[in-house]
Amino acid sequence: MKSKPTVQKILIVRMSSMGDVIHQWPAVTDLARAYPEAVIDWVVEEGFAELPRLHPAIRRVIPVALRRWRKSLLATQSHREWQAFKTELLACRYDLVLDAQGLIKSAAIARMACGPVAGFDRHSIREPLASLAYCRTYPVSKALHAIERNRQLSAAALGYRAEGAIDYGLRMSDQIENRPALSWLPDSPYVVCLTATSRADKEWPEAHWIVLGQKLLARGVRPVFPWGSTAERERAERLAAALPAAIVAPRLSLTDAATLLAGSTMVVGVDTGLVHLAAAVAVPTIAIFCASDPLLTGIRASSYAVNLGQRGAAPGVEAVWDAMLAGWPAGSNTL
Repeated sequence: MKSKPTVQKILIVRMSSMGDVIHQWPAVTDLARAYPEAVIDWVVEEGFAELPRLHPAIRRVIPVALRRWRKSLLATQSHREWQAFKTELLACRYDLVLDAQGLIKSAAIARMACGPVAGFDRHSIREPLASLAYCRTYPVSKALHAIERNRQLSAAALGYRAEGAIDYGLRMSDQIENRPALSWLPDSPYVVCLTATSRADKEWPEAHWIVLGQKLLARGVRPVFPWGSTAERERAERLAAALPAAIVAPRLSLTDAATLLAGSTMVVGVDTGLVHLAAAVAVPTIAIFCASDPLLTGIRASSYAVNLGQRGAAPGVEAVWDAMLAGWPAGSNTL
């Protein structure tokens, strides 16, 4: 049997989006189990830098700001930040640099680092030209869910087998018990309702959210509506106005959002990065799909996680409510 390579330092390049970054966590958990002494660093877009830090196996997070720098390529500040990024990236020599994103831009960043670069082969990757940048390439079926693709790539590149249930590796108990930033939360059961998503056609009708919120309030459970933009806040306020005792959250960091989700009784949300975060923190989660299909990118977890709907066929309120009832935590005195 071929022995595993000796690995001490690993760099993961997975820069965006939120859901993609979250989908990388189970592969990190697998990797850390296979190589308990390994040092694992991560290059990620600055807006998502909080997320890799939530995984206990990650030593160092290296933020990159490609999205922002593109808007001001010639600015002195952009040049200074780019040079600082390169200095930080080159501060460590790695035994393996793993481009888990599979794009030309991520491959370019991976090649800048010190160490052999691995990634998907040209038949498995999102942008085939990116595979030319790798020293080693590996075939991984495109028919697999994104989480399994990440697990299989890491396992192939590092010589172990990805087996067992999905484990995001997060340990949220300390954050839940010590949550000063969430002092606005009531000391009563709540369900987080994630109404905001990146596209209007992925949204669930506000009338549906109101009916669902009424069902929760009738059973002593308060809906909480997070938001990220002005338009999302205005929608949250409209929904809360129709639902006495519902709560509009203040603006939250991703770390505080993870804590909010982890402390909830259940999460129900549309196709958005935060619904994947809810599944990752192991809270019972219902994901609503209206204009996308969950087969390859739906929520997955070892805890209760249900995908409802598909492209052009959004679920109704009763289907969502039935799924919530089926997954309600045992021993709860509500519902």
